[in-house]
Amino acid sequence: MHSKIIREVEFSAVRSQGPGGQNVNKVSSAIHLRFDIHRSSLPQAVKERLLQMQDQRITKDGVVVIKAQSSRSRDQNKAEALTRLQELIAEASFTHPPRRPTKPTFASKQRRLEGKSIRSGIKSGRGKVQL
Repeated sequence: MHSKIIREVEFSAVRSQGPGGQNVNKVSSAIHLRFDIHRSSLPQAVKERLLQMQDQRITKDGVVVIKAQSSRSRDQNKAEALTRLQELIAEASFTHPPRRPTKPTFASKQRRLEGKSIRSGIKSGRGKVQL
C-alpha cells in the first residue's frame, strides 16, 4: 500500500471481543482503523466509487471503519486491517471495460428462424382436427 495512504489512516487500540485468557481485561489488542475518504489523496473517481459502495464499513460521513481482532497480536491485527482497506480500495479502483455491442451473424439468424418455424409447426399441429 502506498505510504501516503498509510499516513492518512488512524489506528486506535480497543479491547478485543471473545476469549482471551488472563489478559482479556488488561490488553487492548484489537485495532480500529479509520480512513476518511473525503480527505484522502485517492483519485476523485476512486473516491466517488468508494462512497457509492453499499458496504457497512463505510459511514454516511465517508469514513471507512475496519475492526481487526482475529489475532492476539496488535501488530498482526494492524496488518490485517490495512490489508482489508487495501482490498476495499482495489475493488473500488477496478473499472470494467466498456461493452462493445455486436451484431448476430447471418448463420445465427437463419438457425433462429429455422427453430421458430419448427416450433410453429409443432404448435399448429395441436389445434382441432378439421374433417
